[in-house]
Amino acid sequence: MSFSNMNTKSESAGTPTPLRRSVINRSIREAAELFARSGIVLPPFASWSVAEWQRRGAEADEIRDCMLGWDVTDFGSGDFARIGRTLFTLRNGTTRKPGYRKTYAEKLLFDPENQRAPAHYHRSKMEDIICVAGGNMLVQLWPATADDQKGDSPLIVKVDGIPRPIAAGETIRLKPGTSVCIVPRTIHQFWGEEGTGLAVSREISSVCDDWNDNVFLVVGGVRFPQILEDEPRERYLCQEYPSA
Repeated sequence: MSFSNMNTKSESAGTPTPLRRSVINRSIREAAELFARSGIVLPPFASWSVAEWQRRGAEADEIRDCMLGWDVTDFGSGDFARIGRTLFTLRNGTTRKPGYRKTYAEKLLFDPENQRAPAHYHRSKMEDIICVAGGNMLVQLWPATADDQKGDSPLIVKVDGIPRPIAAGETIRLKPGTSVCIVPRTIHQFWGEEGTGLAVSREISSVCDDWNDNVFLVVGGVRFPQILEDEPRERYLCQEYPSA
């Protein structure tokens, strides 16, 4: 099942193409291996099998309700190597169900060279993107216009807390240990810099609402793709958990 966010109409993504389960399985394995090599220890539920999830009851509701865990998507692009993302959400709140008071979120991202999400902005989420380990990260930024297009006005962004004036569409290089703050209505793309190797980045933000807060500049772009089950599932994705 595919769920679409609100989208603008500046580019066309065409008809969404299913993402193969084999690609998802492989991407999770590669991400977990890179995190481990980088000294990052994931919580136990990161490795829960399908069978383990079938045994889990209401004690795991926060993981389900706040969509923690593995998240692999090609945004309906049909070109995962170029437009795709593999993430692990460590913590999050939610406005979709009562009882969750967290106002913050944290994600780890697996960043192959040149793989990126579609250009997009968030209506309300503020986030810091931190290059954690491995290669460099490149972050390209634009202001969003009133009609949800890429603006041409200059911006002032904070890199490690220090204001930096940049031109619309300028690309910032983040080496491991450095970060940039992205405020709402700032169109952005980020990816691993070619020639520097696989990178790990971290996103620290206000609550992440992937159902309502993303605005993609691609017609037909979807946050959670259709999946082609070409091999058995090794891990549930955050939008797939079975009910308690």
